Amino acid sequence: MKDSRRTTTVSNSIAILEAVADCGVGVTAKEIAERLGIAPATTYRLLNSLVADEYLVRTADLRGFALGARLHGFAAAIRMPVVPAAADGLLGEFRASTRFAVHLMNFRPAAVQVLSEDPDHPIPGERELSRHLHASAAGKLLLAARTEWRTLVTHPVRVAARTKIDHTALAEDLRTVRESGYARAADELVPGVACLALPIYNALGSLAGALCLSGPSNRLPALETHRDPARDCAARLGPLLY
Repeated sequence: MKDSRRTTTVSNSIAILEAVADCGVGVTAKEIAERLGIAPATTYRLLNSLVADEYLVRTADLRGFALGARLHGFAAAIRMPVVPAAADGLLGEFRASTRFAVHLMNFRPAAVQVLSEDPDHPIPGERELSRHLHASAAGKLLLAARTEWRTLVTHPVRVAARTKIDHTALAEDLRTVRESGYARAADELVPGVACLALPIYNALGSLAGALCLSGPSNRLPALETHRDPARDCAARLGPLLY
């Protein structure tokens, strides 16, 4: 029994570190507990232990957490793919062909990371993008490829007025994503903002990232006219990135 409890403690501690890495600086104990489905008391106890051991640090306001000094070496060893010159050139050409924002995303098993932000159009709600997969087009694309997607959004949060927080509605959205081959979201992550996410696959045919088009939600029909060119660009980016 003792060994079993120790294994659970180690597993939960690792899960907490992964959650902080995925969610970014400032994630709270409550957010971690809800994301992982771990009892709040257990979460607080493990967080305090991880802070004491310098695997985590508290943010200046003492409400959130960030990765600590003892993990810097691990973080340096696990880097996102580098955008090579050929891919960067292709991305630049596509950005020049549209007046909308074009962003490149990299997928981890349970997180979306910004690989290349459009220099002319900063990403609104980037903090929420990494924390609430159900509220963004890129997040929905990632969830649609996961049979266990409910474990990644155990307690969906209403980030904006049109954010879907019901698992039944989310399941229908993800079914549409799988059938259409792309994801879209409007007024779900940031009010007034719409986004399309086109899949980027690696050499094994697995989903590895996304090419995202973003603009005002009242221009969603115009955004949709760029969907096929974006799909072609995403297909060409895959071999260059992965």
